[in-house]
Amino acid sequence: MSRKLEQEAKFRICDLKKLAERLKTLGASLKHSRTHELNLRFDTPQGHLAAALQVLRLRQDDKCRMTFKGRADPDSTVSARDEIEFEVSDLVSARQLLEALGYQAFMTYEKYRSVYQLDTVEVSLDELPCGHFCEIEGPLEANIRAAASQLGLDWPARSPLSYLGIFNALRQEFSLDMQDLTFAAFEGVQCDLQKIGLACADSF
Repeated sequence: MSRKLEQEAKFRICDLKKLAERLKTLGASLKHSRTHELNLRFDTPQGHLAAALQVLRLRQDDKCRMTFKGRADPDSTVSARDEIEFEVSDLVSARQLLEALGYQAFMTYEKYRSVYQLDTVEVSLDELPCGHFCEIEGPLEANIRAAASQLGLDWPARSPLSYLGIFNALRQEFSLDMQDLTFAAFEGVQCDLQKIGLACADSF
C-alpha cells in the first residue's frame, strides 16, 4: 500500500504523437507502454464522497488497484491531494467488497495510457473517448512546471477539471445522455472541448 501527496497538472493535447516524440528527444524513458485502462468510480447512494470532494476508484490495467483520494488543496496551482492506493487480487472481488460496504459504482470510464519518466516527474499520455490529454505528476509544483516548459506546454492552458469533471461539463454543454465515459458510448459523438474552456496546450 502507498500513501502520498499526489501533485499533478493535466493538459489537453492535440498531437499526442509529437508529444511522445518530444519526450524521447528529451531522454525520457518509457515506464509503461500503451495499455487499456478501465476505471470504476464509487460513492454512497447519497453521494457522500462527491459532496466531500473525495474519490473512491477501482482501476484495471495490467494490475487491479483500489484508490482513495482526499479533497484537493484549493490553494494549490496544481492538483494536490492525499492518495492511498494498493493492489487487489481482482476487480470482481474488490467490487463486491465495496458494494457490501454500501458503495455503488456510479460511473465507468476508460482510456489508453502510456507513461514516461522524465527526470523527477512522471508523464502520462492519455487517449480518452472525448480527447487526448497529458498528465504530469511530480514531487513538487516546480518540477511539474519545469517539465511542462520542457515539453512546450502552455501552463495557463492546464485543465482545472478531473476527467470526471470534463465528462460532466461535456454532458451539460452538449446535452449528452450517456452515463459512462467509454469508447462505445462516444462512438460517432463529436465534442468541441474548447466549448468547455479546454484549449490545446501543445504548441509545436
